[in-house]
Amino acid sequence: MAIRVIREEGDEILKKISKPVEEIDEKIQILIEDMLETMRKYNGVGLAAVQVGVLKQVVVIQTDYEEEPIILINPKIVKTKGEQTVEEGCLSFPNKFAKVVRPEEVEVEAMNQLGKKIKIKGKDLLAQALAHEIDHLQGEVFIDKILPGTLEIVNPE
Repeated sequence: MAIRVIREEGDEILKKISKPVEEIDEKIQILIEDMLETMRKYNGVGLAAVQVGVLKQVVVIQTDYEEEPIILINPKIVKTKGEQTVEEGCLSFPNKFAKVVRPEEVEVEAMNQLGKKIKIKGKDLLAQALAHEIDHLQGEVFIDKILPGTLEIVNPE
């Protein structure tokens, strides 16, 4: 396992569309482990493969470090319900936070780490994280969706 370099604002790869995973091989398993380790090191809630420079449809999410992480391969949002205005940040945009409108609930179809088809339903923070990370796979970043006038830049100490 290894900590990977997180691609940051201005890196063109963040605007590219990720490709579906054709085969869940050892390289994908290593990528998943590295992504989990990288996300935890930087106290993230989620991470998409594109954020570590890999244009594959792989997402890891862990809203509570006491629980098992969610690993999604080739995820698609199939249903949304409601709206929530949330404060959001992103590991690729360090120290930047803003308000974004996200679905209150989402339903996602994907494969897990073993290649089994799964469905995940998320509400509130999990719905927000799912929508945010799946956006990354489409080359969309939260900074493009912020509500005008809500961007805050927090200086690290």
